[in-house]
Amino acid sequence: MFLTKECDYAIRVVRALSDYEKKTVKMVCDIEHVPFNFAYKILKKLERADIVISVRGALGGYQLSRKLDNLTIFDIISAVNDNLFINECLKPGHECPHNAGGNRCNVHIKLADIQDNLITTLGDITFASLLDV
Repeated sequence: MFLTKECDYAIRVVRALSDYEKKTVKMVCDIEHVPFNFAYKILKKLERADIVISVRGALGGYQLSRKLDNLTIFDIISAVNDNLFINECLKPGHECPHNAGGNRCNVHIKLADIQDNLITTLGDITFASLLDV
C-alpha cells in the first residue's frame, strides 16, 4: 500500500522535529503519540534519507536536518516506504494476465495516471506549507 500507518507516523515525527530542536525518541513519541518502536524505526529511515540527524550520547537525540521549505511530503513517504505503488500491477516486473503482448490494460493505465498524479501532488506539498510557516 502506498500510504501506510508508518507514512502517517513519519509525517508526525517530522512535525515533532519541525522546530529544529533536538529531541529524544521518547519526546517525539510523547508529542505526536507515535508508538516508540515505530518512532525509532522511522527515525532511522529518516536519518538514512538525510532528513534528520542523530546526536549520540547522554544528551543525544534527533534533529531535523533539512529546511521545511525544501522537504516535501513525498520525501518523507519515500524515505520510509519503498513500496510506492497504489496497486501491485504497477510494480516493475509484475505479470498481469490482462496485459497482452506488452500492452497494458485500461485499469493499469488509469491506475498509473492516478499514481503519477499522487506522486506529483505529494512532491508539490512542502512541509513548510503543511505547517503554514
